[in-house]
Amino acid sequence: MFRRWSHILWSCAALAALSACDPFLTDNIPADTKPQARPDRLVDATPESPEPSAQALDLRRYYARVQQDLLTRGLLRVDGGGVDTPFTDVMLSRNFEQIALAEEYTRGAGLQPSSGALGEIKKWVAPVRVGVTFGDSLSKEKQAQDRQTLDEYTRRLARVSGHSISLVSSLPNFHILVMGEDDREQLRETLDRIAPGMEASSRAIFLNLPRPIHCLVVAFSGTSASSAYRQAVALVRTEHPDLTRRACFHEEVAQGLGLANDHPNARPSIFNDDEEFALLTTHDELLLKILYDPRLTPGMSADEARPIIQTIAAELTGGGPS
Repeated sequence: MFRRWSHILWSCAALAALSACDPFLTDNIPADTKPQARPDRLVDATPESPEPSAQALDLRRYYARVQQDLLTRGLLRVDGGGVDTPFTDVMLSRNFEQIALAEEYTRGAGLQPSSGALGEIKKWVAPVRVGVTFGDSLSKEKQAQDRQTLDEYTRRLARVSGHSISLVSSLPNFHILVMGEDDREQLRETLDRIAPGMEASSRAIFLNLPRPIHCLVVAFSGTSASSAYRQAVALVRTEHPDLTRRACFHEEVAQGLGLANDHPNARPSIFNDDEEFALLTTHDELLLKILYDPRLTPGMSADEARPIIQTIAAELTGGGPS
């Protein structure tokens, strides 16, 4: 069985012993990370794109097979959930705790599983300005398609969350890098530009992303004592078919907003490694509504947040099945 979706979290405290908290981004911003993944059709090179390398072609074939396998099994749904996926306010609040407050991996320890303990509320306070940088290996047609996907998706996230989230052409604080095997040098140069102080082990994950990890996002707070995000960097492979890239955009941006974990009982949801759903669901929209409700503030503990979470969940569902 493939392992396709995973998330890592790094923090300033975890890195302090190694590098005196060497910043991942500028301004000494500590990190809060995680990787991930998902799978449509093979992305064909166009005349305007460089001839793909053997390694890039191999990755395209691999991800095409992964996606086809999932689709054949009835997974990667794009319907957002329906009558076959009911959930109650109790289920919604429980899922929120596991997805927004727990962490899949131990901070600063790579892919070492965490204890599963609940942490603090983490979210953005400042407006989220999403910028996208494409690798040369992705055709202009695909770039335009992805930019439209991100424009529509950020508008949806802003509407759902009530927070300022937009796709911008300058001064982004949420960087999405759509690059692949043949864009390694471009990726290295881009990281030098947007994250000149990146700690070596963190940088290595971006530059040598394991094949089972389809995409990755890292979010950063302003200080080691803060749970308010102010920067994020995501990487999405160009070798993915269209649906896979779209699914990566959906999950990585949502996770970069503060829904950092996955949980096997979350349904209907993209925050679940069973890959039943490819795109943000109605359930996931409610998770964002809860997270960005002003009654929840960054740094609030699970015990402080729990009664508020339960109240909001009941309000959103009417206290019954949704």
